[in-house]
Amino acid sequence: MKTTTRNQYAYVNNILISVVSAVFGYNLYQAIVHPESSNIGISLILVVITSIMVRKYGYKPIKEKK
Repeated sequence: MKTTTRNQYAYVNNILISVVSAVFGYNLYQAIVHPESSNIGISLILVVITSIMVRKYGYKPIKEKK
């Protein structure tokens, strides 16, 4: 018998949120301290893509009732 969660993307979305948050935080720091070497535009695009993915697939696993 195969048991899986109904939302298989929840784990991947949590990792994606963590990575994008770290990248955005670093680039925000760079924008404040060293504006000439900042890639804040690319980070904002990553944040938007992550937001779309989380809204589409969710970020919490859905528990199945027994």
